[in-house]
Amino acid sequence: MAGRVTLQDIADELGLSRNTVSKAINNTGILADNTRDRVLRKAKEMGYKQFSYLQFREDPVQDLNPLMQDISAAPAAGKKEIAVLSSGFIGSSHFAMTMLDRFQHDLSELGYSISMYRIMPEEIDTLLLPKSCNLEHIAGIMCIELFHADYCRMLCGLDIPLLLVDGPVSIFEGSFQADQLLMDSQSQLFAFLKEMKKRGKTKVGYIGDIHHCQSFYERYSAIRQCVDLLGLDNSWNITDGSIAVSDNSYIQHVEDSLKAMSSLPDVFICANDFVALDIMNLLRKLNLSVPEDVWLCGFDDSPESRIMSPRLTSIHIHSQIMGQVAVNLLYSRIHSPYMNYRTVYTETDLIYRESTGD
Repeated sequence: MAGRVTLQDIADELGLSRNTVSKAINNTGILADNTRDRVLRKAKEMGYKQFSYLQFREDPVQDLNPLMQDISAAPAAGKKEIAVLSSGFIGSSHFAMTMLDRFQHDLSELGYSISMYRIMPEEIDTLLLPKSCNLEHIAGIMCIELFHADYCRMLCGLDIPLLLVDGPVSIFEGSFQADQLLMDSQSQLFAFLKEMKKRGKTKVGYIGDIHHCQSFYERYSAIRQCVDLLGLDNSWNITDGSIAVSDNSYIQHVEDSLKAMSSLPDVFICANDFVALDIMNLLRKLNLSVPEDVWLCGFDDSPESRIMSPRLTSIHIHSQIMGQVAVNLLYSRIHSPYMNYRTVYTETDLIYRESTGD
C-alpha cells in the first residue's frame, strides 16, 4: 500500500470500525480474541508501524521483532516542523506562554521549528486542519487547550506524534492515542485542605465545569477524595455550565447558584484564577467579601492572582518545566512511535495570599 498505513486503512480492509482497530492495536477495551488477532495480523500484513501492543499466541517473539527494527527510521525522519494547535487565544497571562518559550528554545536546540495554528470554530465543526497546515512538513503536533474530543480523535487518526497539554475529559470521552501532559492537582489540594482543617475551615466548595477539560475534572475529583480522607463537608459545588468562558450566561448561572445556597462554605476552590476573579466580583455584587465572608483559592498562579484585591491564594504551575517535559515527550514519541502512550504530571506549588487570610 502506498504511503503510511493508518488505522482507518486497516478498518476499511477488514470492514470494522476504526475504534475496534484502535482497541486491538493498543490492547484497550473488550474485544473477542479472534477479532483482535485478525486486526493485528492485517496491520502487520499492511505494514502498520505504530504498535503499542502486539502479541500473537502462536509465535509472539517472531511477530513482535519486526516492529523493533531501526528506531532511527521513524516516520517523521526529515520533517522538522512541530505544529502547535489551540482553539483559544494564548495571551501573556496564560501559563502556556512561558511554557511555549521553553518549548521553542529546547526544540530549536534539536533542529526543530514550531508553527502556531489557531483552530477556528468552523474547522472544529468540520474536523479539518487549517489550510496553511501542511502535514508533509510536520514531525509532531502539540495541542494546547484543545478540548474538543472529536477533533482530538481526528488528530489521533493522522498517525503523527501527538501531545495533548491538558485535553478532553477522559472519563467522559474515553482515552486518546496520544501522550498527555498535565499539572499535579492532588498533592497541593490535599496540602491546602489539610491546612484548612487545621484552621477550622471544614466546609468546602468547588467552582468549575468538570466537563470542560481534564484538569478541571481532576481538580474536582482530587477535592472529593481529599475531603473524604480529611472528614470535611463538600456540599457547595458548582460543577456545570461554561465555567471556562466569562460570558453573560455563565455569570448568571453562577450568580443564581450562589443565591440558591442557604449558606456559604468556609472556602471556595476555583478551577483556575480567572474563575476565582469572576467569583470575587460576583460576591461583591452580592455584598459579600473575601476573605471576611468566604475564603478563596485559585489555580495557575497567573499574574492577575497577584494584583487582584485581595491577592489570591493559588496553586503555582511551573510553566518552564512543562515546556521542557513537552519537548521530551514529543521528541521521544517522534523517534520511538511504538511506545505505549504516557500521561505525565508536572509539579505544582501552593502559594498562600490574602484571600485565605494570609
